[in-house]
Amino acid sequence: MDPSHERKAFDDMKIGVKGLADSGITEIPPMFRAPPTILASLKEAQASQQVMNIPTVDLKGGSVHYKNEDVMTRRNVVEQIREASEKLGFFRVTNHGISLELQERLLGGIRGFHEQDPHVRKQFYSRDHTRNFLYYTNVDLFTSASASWRDTLICYTAPDPPRSQDLPAVFGETMLEYSKEVMSLGELIFELLSEALGLEPNHLKEMDCAKSQMMTGQYYPPCPQPDLTLGLSKHSDFAFLTVLLQDNIGGLQVLHEEAWIDVPPVSGDLVINIGDLLQFITNDKFISAEHRVVAHRSSEARVSVPCFFTTFKKANPRVYGPIKELLSEDNPPKYRDCSITEFSDIFSSKEITIPRLHHLRI
Repeated sequence: MDPSHERKAFDDMKIGVKGLADSGITEIPPMFRAPPTILASLKEAQASQQVMNIPTVDLKGGSVHYKNEDVMTRRNVVEQIREASEKLGFFRVTNHGISLELQERLLGGIRGFHEQDPHVRKQFYSRDHTRNFLYYTNVDLFTSASASWRDTLICYTAPDPPRSQDLPAVFGETMLEYSKEVMSLGELIFELLSEALGLEPNHLKEMDCAKSQMMTGQYYPPCPQPDLTLGLSKHSDFAFLTVLLQDNIGGLQVLHEEAWIDVPPVSGDLVINIGDLLQFITNDKFISAEHRVVAHRSSEARVSVPCFFTTFKKANPRVYGPIKELLSEDNPPKYRDCSITEFSDIFSSKEITIPRLHHLRI
């Protein structure tokens, strides 16, 4: 079968990768087989088994409640975030104010959605991003060199969240509760990032970096041939910032100094990473690191919940460019101005492995 026809036929089934896994297959379909260069990088990473101890930032002293109480602690937090954002683009946060109970309830709800009767899931299957809630497999299914072993649900949760009754009952109310908590956490982190740039605390928020949120529920079923595919291909995030909640199975890898490094989960902590849009407006002061998720043979599926501060594929005519306060004769703009809609069009026309920022370089 022609590769494009194979992908179209698979998409039309609306069963996702979960449906393939449940069918009992022992070999993955050809469209999921990664190119030789990717398979080689998987073998190298598996052989080296390097683990990245990304910085952990304790927000106890930098939280909204304490920011006026301990100035020195807040300065230390800002410095930790600045260093991590400049060098790695990734850091963990602990004591962030979102309870472990809520985290586990949401992970359980996301798992419940993906593991419910396929006929129930099918009613939400769509690639129409004018909807506030949708579910499909592989955002770049029709543009990628190979498909990934993953299904995704998407909910646009801010600034106009859906009603809980319009969401799947298995997690609707929990998703909205968690979204509010992440919005508060995101606003705090944008304050700290603003200070790390030498700007006023509200600078990034006043640029609407914290205004929009898209929550996704990623589901990575056990794979019969995990050495031949990926759970999520190499990419950087089309967002200002990402807040990642993950279960205990692991699989996240970050590309650092040309090597793939494991970032194992830590119970209760959240992983924060800088997105393309923040690298863009900071004129490369902060970096949006490429990362991926490996496939696995575990007895149960891996579940993660990345929350992106972005409008993603929603129409957004707002134009951004490098922040003028950061520019100088020694640091001229590296990018031309661009609307979020144009950025989204670039994202949608390419497979996610292709860097997007170079399209905007001056």
